[in-house]
This record gives sequence, structure tokens and C-alpha cells, in this order.
Amino acid sequence: MGGDERDPARPGLPGLRLDELLAELQVRIDEVRGARDRLNGLLDAVMSVGRELDLPQVLRRIVEAAVVLVDAEYGALGVIGDDRKLAQFLPVGIGDDLRAEIGDLPSGHGLLGELIRHPEPLRLAELSDHPASYGFPAHHPPMHSFLGVPIRVREAVFGNLYMTEKRGGMAFDEEDEGVLSTLAVAAGIAIENARLFEEVRLRERWLAASSAFTSALLSGSAETEVLEGMLERARDITGADLGVFSVVGQSGELRDSLAVGEGADAHRGVVLPSSGGTLAAVALGEQDRLIAVADVEADDRITVQPERWRGFGPAVVVTFGTRQRVSGVLTLARRRGRPGFARAQIAALPGFAGQAAVALELAARRREAEQTSMLEDHDRIARDLHDLAIQRLFATGMTLQSAQRFVEHPEASERLARAIDDLDATIKIIRSTIFGLREHEAPGGPPKLRVRAVRAVEEAAPVLGFTPALRMEGLIDTEVSDETADEVLAVITEGLTNVARHAKARRADVSISAAEGVLTVLVGDDGVGMAEGGRRSGLRNLAERAERLGGELSVSAPGPNGQGTTLRWRVPLDAVGHRPPSG
Repeated sequence: MGGDERDPARPGLPGLRLDELLAELQVRIDEVRGARDRLNGLLDAVMSVGRELDLPQVLRRIVEAAVVLVDAEYGALGVIGDDRKLAQFLPVGIGDDLRAEIGDLPSGHGLLGELIRHPEPLRLAELSDHPASYGFPAHHPPMHSFLGVPIRVREAVFGNLYMTEKRGGMAFDEEDEGVLSTLAVAAGIAIENARLFEEVRLRERWLAASSAFTSALLSGSAETEVLEGMLERARDITGADLGVFSVVGQSGELRDSLAVGEGADAHRGVVLPSSGGTLAAVALGEQDRLIAVADVEADDRITVQPERWRGFGPAVVVTFGTRQRVSGVLTLARRRGRPGFARAQIAALPGFAGQAAVALELAARRREAEQTSMLEDHDRIARDLHDLAIQRLFATGMTLQSAQRFVEHPEASERLARAIDDLDATIKIIRSTIFGLREHEAPGGPPKLRVRAVRAVEEAAPVLGFTPALRMEGLIDTEVSDETADEVLAVITEGLTNVARHAKARRADVSISAAEGVLTVLVGDDGVGMAEGGRRSGLRNLAERAERLGGELSVSAPGPNGQGTTLRWRVPLDAVGHRPPSG
């Protein structure tokens, strides 16, 4: 029967061999599952970074996904700037407290810079063995294994992905490198989309700012207020800490400077006789309307008041107008240590400046048209006063004068006489008013006192370092003769010269008033006062000028806080003479 006997012709399969085959099959199955899971993770990561359009969020998602995909403990994404150094560094795996202890983020030296210089994948089992590695700063966690791949955007290297410390103490392998390189390709596409979206959004913000600026100017808003609003918008769009706008005069002088933001007080109101040695001169000397400065504090081209830029680093300057006629210069600056201005942030700035310059020119033309219309109204009012009001008053005065001889009561006759005198005085006032309304500055003719006073104050501004405030009251162009106007100009010039030489002031005020029969000129400041025993020949000359006209000169002492001096020059109007009324 032999049913239980083994056939010697059939070889048996050892149980150990079958177990090995099953174990190997299980390993292969696990590998397939792992590859599938990694592939799914890679697809999820690609979809995740592709859905974002905000660039900072895109960068953060990329480095977070990379750490998970290659099972790294630490990761970072470094963005390369125009200077071939790291402009941004986004680490993952290091807490905020530890990051603060480590100090400044890397800028692209050592092993991190190796990928900048040679943008090819780099995989190391021990990063300290690489010739470019020179250790870690204090408090930095130990790192051994390393994997880095470049991120390209349109064939240009945008930055690098850095992975360190693969979990389990293992080294990164070829598969890790392939996965990370694949993610880098998807990251480049996502970054390009985010950058395009950011450029469109920035362009829209610049267009909105330009529209708001033009509307505000043409609606009649105060130019200073509109320019300050423009500075705030430009500072907000570019992420600048400081915004400065200076008007460029016909002779190249800088005046009417406006500033907003950090350190604005050092720039506000500054007046310079020329743009030489300033950041504005750097822009005016270049072919392009827009220039960028990497470190404005250390720039040796800035020789005039360089202390104003202390603590600032990156800056961008754009000119308003054309190369033949530049009307202003806009400067935006960031604090030292902050990254430079990205091209996308400032690409639309020249267009904004060009539209703003056109808006300023249109506003100036509108003001000229309004002034012309106002002068025409003055002429019309003057004609109406001369042809109607004066004639009626004159006729009324003649009637009262003829009726006076029929009044027998002494008190009534005296009242009529006073009324006739009042009418005569009123006629003189109206004639003086007509003269003021009609008197424009004729081409080639001598300028009026108001115009001469404005020019005197503007001429003193470069010496003072700021523009004094000027206030004028009364009919100074009609009540004051040309000869006395010369005296007034001498008082203003001497007073402001003394302020510039001795006062160490930050503010000065000039006032001219013709009221209640007295012409008064005031020149005040917030300086340290007059030194005892100092030369006062200029003040003696002003006192003699006042005495010659029956007036006086006085100089007030500093106030309770020990600062400030006021020069007061007063003469009677009947002593200075009147211009003859016209008409």
C-alpha cells in the first residue's frame, strides 16, 4: 500500500525557504505602499502650494511640505536677492525662542552659499565634512545629514530648499533627492503664479493711489495735504519706513520738503540751495527716473547732511517730471537690516510719479486760471465801486453840503459837518480799495511789497535751513509807499540774518501789518536769544530807520523757558505816505 511513504522522486520545499519568500514579498509590498504614500504626499504637496496666491504663504507651504516628504527634522527656504545673497530665510523646526537665541538669520555664506554659487542638488551624509562648511553659531542645534536643491523660476534661480537631520539618524538618499527636486519644480511654478498675482495687485494699488492723488489735487484740496497723503500711500505700498518729497526749484534748489514715517522730523521743511551732495542729486544724475540704493547711510555720494539718513539702509528714489524739467523727487527708505525693495514693489513707481507730475502741473494751471479769474473779478468790482458807489456817495455828500447852510441849529449843523467828513473819509477808503483791487504786478514793473516780502523770506531759507512763516495783514500794497517798502525789506532781511547767525533757531515767523494807522513789522524765532555784549550795529541801523519815520524799534527778551526773541519795528502810517488813489 505505502500510502504514507514520501515519493523519493519529488523534491520537498523547505519551510525556511517559504518563510523567506513570504517575508521578501511583504517587504516589497511595504515598499510599494511606501512609494504610493510618498507619491500621494508629493501630489498633495504640489496641490497645496499651487492653490495659494499669496507669496509669503506659498513659500511657507513649500518648506513645510518638503520637511514632511523627506522626513527631515529641520528645513528652510532661502530666497536669493539681487546681490546674490539670501534676502529671505524661512526656517521650519526651530522655535521662536531658540531662533532669538541663535541671533541673525544666515545671509548666504558657507554651505548655504554653496548652492547659490553652484545651483545643483547637494546631498551629504555629514555636512561638516564639506569644505564650505564652517560650523554653527552659538545655541544652534546639531545637524549632520543635509540635502539641498535649487528652486528655479523661468530658468532663473529663485532660491534653495535646505533639509537637515533625516529622522532615525539616516542619511538622505536618491529617492529623497528626487522627491525634493520634483517639489522644487512645482514650487517654481507656484512662486511664479504668486509673483504675477502680486505684481497685478501692486499695479492696481498704484493705479488707485494715482487716481486718488489726481482727484484730490484737481478737486481743490490743499497741495501740502495731498502730497502728504501721497507719501503715506507710497510708503504703505512699498513697505517703506520713511517717505520724503522735495520740490526742485528752477535753479536746482530743494525746498518745501515733506516727510512722513520714522525719522521724518530730520527731513521735514529742509531747504537747500542746490541738490548737490544729496540723494536727490543721485537720481537727477542718472538716465533712469528710478534708482535703488543698497545702503543709503553708507553711500559716499551723500555729503550734505548725511546724518539725516542715520539708521536707514535700502532706499529708492524717483523723479517727478521730465529730464528737461524735474519738479520734485520722491524718496522711500527702509531701516538698516531690512531687505531691499523688490522689483515688483517699485516697478510701477515711475508710472505713478509721471501721472503725479501731470496732476501737479494741471493743478498749477488751474490755480493760475483761478487767479486770472479772481483778478478779472477784482477789476469788475473796482469798476462798479468807482462808477456806482463813489458817485452816489459823492452826490450824497454834495447834497448834505448844500443843505447845511439851511440848518440853523448849531448842533444839527455840526452833525451834518461830521457826516460830510465821514463820507469824504469813506470815499478815500473806497478809492484806496479800488487801487488795491486794480493793482496787479505789471510785466517789467516794480514788484509790490507783498511779493518782495515773500521773496525775501524765500531767499533767507537756504541760510536758515528752513522756510520762515510769513503773515501779512491790511492794505500794505496801497498804504505803504515804495520808499517805506524798502525800509520794511531791510528790517526783514536784517532780522532773519540775525536769526541765522546767532539764534540757533528751528522756527522763525515774519509778520507785516498795516492797521489802525500803524505799520508793524515783527520778526520772531524760538532760538537761544541774543548774547550779552554782542555787536548790535544792524539793530541800531533799524532803530534809526524807525526814528527817522517817527517810529520805534524794540527787541523782546527770551520767554520763561529761556528761548525766543521778537524784533518789533513800528512806524505811523501817516508818516510813511500813501500812494495816490486811481480813478
